[in-house]
Amino acid sequence: MNSRREFIIKTLTATGACAIAPSSTLFGQGQTYKPTAKGGLIDVHHHHQPPGFGLGGGQRGGGRGAWTVQQSIEQMDKFGIAVAILSLTQMGDVIYDNTPKGRAAARTVNEFGAKCMQDYPKRFGLFASIPFPDVEGSLKEIEYAYDTLKCDGISIYTNDNQGHWPGDPKLEPIWKELGRRNAILYMHPWVPGCCNNLNYGASSFMNEIDFETTRAVTSFITNGVLFRYRGLRLITAHSGGTLPVLAGRMKDRYPADKNQYIPDGLWAELQKLYYDCAHATYKMPWAALTTLVPPTQYLFGTDYSPEPIESTVNLIPSLGMSRDVLEMLERKNAERLFPRFKV
Repeated sequence: MNSRREFIIKTLTATGACAIAPSSTLFGQGQTYKPTAKGGLIDVHHHHQPPGFGLGGGQRGGGRGAWTVQQSIEQMDKFGIAVAILSLTQMGDVIYDNTPKGRAAARTVNEFGAKCMQDYPKRFGLFASIPFPDVEGSLKEIEYAYDTLKCDGISIYTNDNQGHWPGDPKLEPIWKELGRRNAILYMHPWVPGCCNNLNYGASSFMNEIDFETTRAVTSFITNGVLFRYRGLRLITAHSGGTLPVLAGRMKDRYPADKNQYIPDGLWAELQKLYYDCAHATYKMPWAALTTLVPPTQYLFGTDYSPEPIESTVNLIPSLGMSRDVLEMLERKNAERLFPRFKV
């Protein structure tokens, strides 16, 4: 009888402990993540910012102070990150003002990023920024970034801060040039003016960032950019934002007069894109992403320094990936895109 009573008490205690356990523990944040891939992780979503650069909007630095190379390397070493491909943090209001000032700002950003890469060639790559709405300035910066700075790809935001999304015809010369170069294009969300400060109780960074990825990818596909320039390789952030969740409804509502751009169907086009996992390794977005796209399209990212690296890596052990898939996520898929970092 005593043993039965002890068993019941232990069971109820365990049940109660589970009931009050913080959600972070239940989702695997208490587990220790150790990289699997030989050579360490390749982080394709890692933000830099020149010292004292830019005073515009957006969440910058995540409360961790001004970005420095030393700070990044320290964090990279702590979490087993061998390489980070640098891209500018939230600065669309600075480099996308469609004036000579925006051109000069993009040049400053790229030369700073290139200096980081030159000083630490085995630790950093570079997605160069372009003054997106300024087409002529963007073409000049693409040439300089590739031919002089030796960048690894181009970074854009999901809209040009002037009311245009990537498929807008005015931007076609940019895609033609990047298509000619078979460019890797890294796309980070930027909340457009239409959807900023909607005053529904939270900042635009809570929800609109993830919807904006879906808008931009839709613009790319429905306007035929990815159909015309098949050599473009597009990387999206945050496990695709809302895109994997909405993919079924998007398929059913895809405009019939744009079918020529999806010869194998919409999902086939979405499955060609790459998706970094930065701050989106929660089980819910990961389940949606991995249902839609094959493991060959996963990339590791952290969104550092606006996000702490822990917010991505602490959840990875809970996702139940096989060793082979983990290695693809951590490094192997990135090695195919950036062979200079292959070990």
